[in-house]
Amino acid sequence: MRKSLSFLALIGSMIAGPVAAQSVGMAVVDTAGAPVGSVTAIKGDNVLIKTDKHEALLPKASFTVNGGKLLFGMTQAQLNAQIESSVAASKAAIVVGATVNGAAGASVGKIEAVDNGQVTIALTSGKRIQVAETALRGNADGSVVIGYTAEQIDALVNKDASSEAAGQ
Repeated sequence: MRKSLSFLALIGSMIAGPVAAQSVGMAVVDTAGAPVGSVTAIKGDNVLIKTDKHEALLPKASFTVNGGKLLFGMTQAQLNAQIESSVAASKAAIVVGATVNGAAGASVGKIEAVDNGQVTIALTSGKRIQVAETALRGNADGSVVIGYTAEQIDALVNKDASSEAAGQ
């Protein structure tokens, strides 16, 4: 499973402040000055940092520039533990019977099977699709989201069905 996660929910537990000079390679340290990780990418209003174990996409507002480094309100161990907890919650949510919501929030179907990293979703239209487990995001509240709207999924399924019919 991809270990790069968005942690907008962590904002309250981090130091917030303006960060005008983030750059790739910049060190990230905790409030005691101990290493947390380093910046591997800037993505809009977010900073991708790499710890010793994981990558995390965090809001720029979670950091303060201090002495040429980014100051962060969690230790490396705390951040790693939070990432691991989020990954475990995500995996726990992706189970047979779970409702899958599209990117716009509407239900697109229910998980019918989870097998070897593949998830079969029975769509509300009656059709089925199979996607990689990494294409879904399970949340701590048990909800599951796919990065497409219901309309986009229907268009993909209908395109695949017409491609198969043309190839026969």
